[in-house]
Amino acid sequence: MDRKEQTDAYDLIIKAIDHGDYGPGDRLVESDLAERFGVSRTPVREALQRLELESFLTRDGRSLIVASLSHTQLGELYTVRAELEGLAAFLAAQHAAPEEIRVLYDMIDQDRKIVDDPDLLSRANRRFHRQLHLASHNRFLHKQLAQVHRAMALLASTTLAVDGRGPVSLDEHFAIVQAIEAGDGEAARLAVKTHLSFAFETRLKLDAGQFDED
Repeated sequence: MDRKEQTDAYDLIIKAIDHGDYGPGDRLVESDLAERFGVSRTPVREALQRLELESFLTRDGRSLIVASLSHTQLGELYTVRAELEGLAAFLAAQHAAPEEIRVLYDMIDQDRKIVDDPDLLSRANRRFHRQLHLASHNRFLHKQLAQVHRAMALLASTTLAVDGRGPVSLDEHFAIVQAIEAGDGEAARLAVKTHLSFAFETRLKLDAGQFDED
């Protein structure tokens, strides 16, 4: 079997989880995935084994299902994400080209047009953060952040669906880019960590049912 075919199957499954096609608790069936992606079952089987080893999938009897994050794992994930993204923003303040900064501003402007659509805004949010990672101009950091953001796909819902969180999140994005444009690495780092702290707090309230309707 071609190693590229194996890698393609892995990437296709990851993207499907990342895009919300499969969420925590959903069962992944080897034959269904092979048919969906137009590949043979062998690379799909090996991709599923790899994802299980990486804890993206877990066993439910004989079935493989998309994993979910425990309360402790959630805290660990946000802690690591805040530190790594804070570093990315710090480096972006030093290395981002004017064109990259303009792209970040443009993303925020475009995202304000979809602020009332949580699903679209969630995808746009991931694009913004990936662009921020690229602006750090550090390939090793970008690789680590890609792994962290991949784990974020194991969250069953988006905090951007919480009433009022979307516009506030975009304001926080704007503050991050302003600090990067000013070349103030520490301010950029602080802006990212503040942004993620609010996101984590919202996530905890969401998981606790604080935003449920009466």
